Amino acid sequence: MGLGLDIGIDLGTASVLIYIKGKGIVLREPSVVAIDKNTDRILAVGEEARRMLGRTPGNIVACRPLRDGVISDYHVTERMLKYFLNKVTASSFFRLFKPRVMICVPSGVTEVEKRAVEDAAVQAGARKTYLIEEPIAAAIGAGIDITKACGSMVVDVGGGTTDIAVISLGGTVVSTSIKVAGDKFDEAIVRYMRKKHNIMIGERTAEDLKVSIGTVFPRPQEVSMDIRGRNLVSGLPKTITVTSTELMDALEEPVSSVVEAVHSVLERTPPELAADISDRGIVMTGGGSLVYGLDKLLQHKTGIDVIIADDAVSAVALGTGKVLDNLDMLRSNDIARGSGYSF
Repeated sequence: MGLGLDIGIDLGTASVLIYIKGKGIVLREPSVVAIDKNTDRILAVGEEARRMLGRTPGNIVACRPLRDGVISDYHVTERMLKYFLNKVTASSFFRLFKPRVMICVPSGVTEVEKRAVEDAAVQAGARKTYLIEEPIAAAIGAGIDITKACGSMVVDVGGGTTDIAVISLGGTVVSTSIKVAGDKFDEAIVRYMRKKHNIMIGERTAEDLKVSIGTVFPRPQEVSMDIRGRNLVSGLPKTITVTSTELMDALEEPVSSVVEAVHSVLERTPPELAADISDRGIVMTGGGSLVYGLDKLLQHKTGIDVIIADDAVSAVALGTGKVLDNLDMLRSNDIARGSGYSF
């Protein structure tokens, strides 16, 4: 291992998870930063900053520096990473020996976007940065042995992107990454409420609805939830009751994009691997996969069993951790180089 820590980071659009070798997942915080525009000073990071979203005065801006799975504000991302790394390694040992860091990137990421992630990590205090593609990390974190000559399909529904990949012999055979995931689900709910109920709700309320009663496949029993928003006609606050059936209508469009993407990957999969997948099923990871019925809908549309990973939200971070544990072995292994790890 050498001196210094080995740290795995799932740098997500919605949240950041940090894994430390030997300790497991030590941090799970929203990727939100609150900044004072007048002084350019960071006021809050993570959960504290998330509570400020949509509730800040003019001089304070609460922003999410990652959009659609990639860095949209490099400067803020670097400061956020630095803050989180300092938080999990608050010891003089870290100051002496900088950590090796492995970060996940979506499978469709460009060279420029990869370089931005590497630079942000180095500026934040990493001694060496490795990159790993999200579906590969998700597969490893979900407990799949990716080194076998056997096809495995992973659908990782995150905050900014949905990554779909067919993996065999440690490498990606067919993959796609679409910018439709948890954030687009929230936006669809906001749009639906405005159109159907003439009520304006915020991002956080939309997310609460999605988590609590979000549905994409008929439930045996309908559930409902009261929400508050601003009436667009009177301009006054208003409370309405929203049902899970309404959310099914609201989420229909973004969810059908995810189903289509899975379909297109299956169409491009070599027949032998397609046979393996229909045998072993599709594994779903990421927070977005927990929306009620998404696994059932995929199963219904593809005719293949769909399994949600045990710890779907942490699968990617756990995967980076497992790779870090075997870093030296992987470095000497040709399989690793072709599979999205950059050494």
